Amino acid sequence: LLHIKNGKNGKERILPIDPDVAVRLKNYCTERDRLLERHSEPLFVNCKGERPDYCWARANFVRVCQSIGMRGTWAKPMPGRPPRIHDLRHTFAVRTITGWYRAGHDAAREMHKLTTYLGHEGPRDTYWYLQAVPELLELASARIGESSAAEESQ
Repeated sequence: LLHIKNGKNGKERILPIDPDVAVRLKNYCTERDRLLERHSEPLFVNCKGERPDYCWARANFVRVCQSIGMRGTWAKPMPGRPPRIHDLRHTFAVRTITGWYRAGHDAAREMHKLTTYLGHEGPRDTYWYLQAVPELLELASARIGESSAAEESQ
């Protein structure tokens, strides 16, 4: 489990993570503390050992994307061009909801899990993804159609 103490909107939450991710995070923390020559409370830190802000994270994401050829290189990072760091959250949310529909799960009953994971204020903020992605809207509509047909046949 990963304990987020001050996440999005200042929320605190506990999230399940894959055991392999836990091992990698533990190794990262060991190396981070060795390089800083002290224990660090923030999980991720910048070169000064301080909690990075969003602009720092976004700029470094752009640099990584450029270095692996996912984005062109410019004199200065251009954060508005795809892929953007926020696209990772969007992709995670969409794939999670799509997976629920394809597996036959009740997305409405599952939504609180994703809402918590993403740090949204409430499920209403997470339901936005249904409107934003045509495939999800189609899956949700099909589910409603199946439900209506089942009720009519009874």
